[in-house]
Amino acid sequence: MGRPGLACALLLAACCCCCRRAAGVPGEVEPPTPELVEVEVGGIALLKCGPSHSPGNFSHVDWFSVHKEKPTLIFRVRKGQGQSEPGEYQHRLSLQDRGTTLALTHITPHDERIFLCQGKRPLSQEHRIQLRVYKAPEEPTILVNPLGISVNSKEPVEVATCVGRNGYPIPQVIWYKNGHSLKEEKNRVHIQSSQIVESSGLYTLESVLKAQLAKEDKDAQFYCELNYRLPSGNHMKESQEVTVQVFYPAEKVWLEVEPAGMLKEGDRVEIRCLADGNPPPHFTISKQNLSTKEIEEMTPEDTGTLVLESAQKEHSGLYQCQGLDLETMASLLSDQQELLVNYVSDIRVSPAAPESQEGGSLTLACEAESNQAVEFQWLREKTGQVLEKGPVLQLHNLKREAGGGYRCVATVPSVPGLNRTRLVHVAIFGSPWIMLKERKMWVSENAVLNLSCEASGHPRPTISWSVEGTAQEQDQDPLSVLSVLSVLVTPELLETGAECVASNSLGRNSTTIFLELDSSRSTGPRVSTTSPSVRANSTSTEKKLPEPESKGVAIVAVTVCVLVLAVLGAVLYFFYKKGKLPCGRSGKQEITLPPSRKSEFVVEVKSDKLPEEMGLLQGSSGDKRAPGDQVGGSSCGQRLPQLQVSGAAGADVSPNTNSVSPLPPPLLETGSRPVSAS
Repeated sequence: MGRPGLACALLLAACCCCCRRAAGVPGEVEPPTPELVEVEVGGIALLKCGPSHSPGNFSHVDWFSVHKEKPTLIFRVRKGQGQSEPGEYQHRLSLQDRGTTLALTHITPHDERIFLCQGKRPLSQEHRIQLRVYKAPEEPTILVNPLGISVNSKEPVEVATCVGRNGYPIPQVIWYKNGHSLKEEKNRVHIQSSQIVESSGLYTLESVLKAQLAKEDKDAQFYCELNYRLPSGNHMKESQEVTVQVFYPAEKVWLEVEPAGMLKEGDRVEIRCLADGNPPPHFTISKQNLSTKEIEEMTPEDTGTLVLESAQKEHSGLYQCQGLDLETMASLLSDQQELLVNYVSDIRVSPAAPESQEGGSLTLACEAESNQAVEFQWLREKTGQVLEKGPVLQLHNLKREAGGGYRCVATVPSVPGLNRTRLVHVAIFGSPWIMLKERKMWVSENAVLNLSCEASGHPRPTISWSVEGTAQEQDQDPLSVLSVLSVLVTPELLETGAECVASNSLGRNSTTIFLELDSSRSTGPRVSTTSPSVRANSTSTEKKLPEPESKGVAIVAVTVCVLVLAVLGAVLYFFYKKGKLPCGRSGKQEITLPPSRKSEFVVEVKSDKLPEEMGLLQGSSGDKRAPGDQVGGSSCGQRLPQLQVSGAAGADVSPNTNSVSPLPPPLLETGSRPVSAS
């Protein structure tokens, strides 16, 4: 072979050697694709040295970790027994399935690499495993731009930032607006993402959405979505929806009034300026007087609201809002709106201080100013009774009781709740009238009493007391006065009582309060209030005690009844002792009258009393009648004889019924004996 042939042979051999070395494994065949094993962070990876159907002998196996194409021995198997090599996997490896499987615990993202298994007997063989590690990211958080976005921006501005923490591998982010996904768009939408590798090997993803927004995006909802993979498949997580503040100039300004509808004096009214810009422009409010046409400038609150706490008729007029955009310095005006405050004012009654003599007449007239039709009516202040519907009230034949308050009510029917009133007091000339009668009060000695006395009259009376004490006067109304006297109960006061005297230029009047000592009460000093005055519309603080006269009447009635019964019993006993009432078996007795009195009645007294009830007819010593005095074998102590009165006309008078009935012919029954009327 010549030199050219030798050179070719050497070159061919060198090429074959290089090819085998490039394959990275011994032999002439290209190594197979590594077996894929997927595990979540924190789980256990089961690494099998070859397929499950491989017939190889695993009694002599070496395990390698391949990192950056450099294999490192991590575990040895000799005669079915395993031993870890020093290093990062020393305490995390163990044999399973009779030595065919190597278990790697506490998986971390750093474990994602190729693991190599080499068997030495009977033939040299090896198996590669690609370990894939996964970790679901945390729930994504979204942070909106706190400064807001102006529609006048010429380039995309940051809208929001989406953050997904502690995921592996890096998840994919998708942005949405109102449920529609956003994609990169030149000068309109730009999405910028970055990631941070934590010390644990996990990734934190940060994605920033930038966009140009319009006025229509002021209510747009933005959110982000993270897509990631786990051994179980593909998954996704969504953030909350957010709204970014969009700034845009106002195009329209208008005015609103609250409450709507008819307004009246005293209402709380809010005048609000509104605009369709964000932020709203700076507002001012102008009011034009309807009568003078003068314009008044008003400064509302920062919110553009002018508050009238108690609207008056002076607030009526034409109102208009003006909005000034501080960025563009553009000014906008609203339409004018009329504000009408309905009123009733200057209500007057004439005469202002009416007065009259008793028996006289008065005419009261009521007037009021209003921008609406007004209706009038007159009320009695004391009772609330409607006296007249109309502006004029006629009072005739006035008496003292007619004095007092009268109220004129002016009402606007077209405006609910709008009314005004005026109270006037009618005075009737007369001497004082004390609203109290003389009466007796039960008190305790040494007690401090508050005695009250009320009087009325025109002119207004003054009140004085006949006893020393502390008096205070209170005006009840322009015509009445109440005087309260604090006084100590003494024997002199119990003897004389307290006299209240009311007087004015037309006369005087008085009344006396008599005090009576109540022995049932304690005699220690105390304070009590005694108000003998009783009015129709007031409550007295006096405790009313039972009058002693009522007890005396009952005692007298009982005494009279006892005396009548005693006299009746004595009369009956007298007749019994005189023999005027003999007892017969039949219980009947006839009283024989003289011939000159034959035309008179015969009285028959009947009694159904039991013997026990007739003991009153016996003597006080319990004596009984002699047997010879008994008639028909009956005893007077057993039955009261019946006394029959017969007249010439033959009639029977019953004392119970006051009726007259015919008598039977025989007047005397067997066993009865005649008794002389004399």
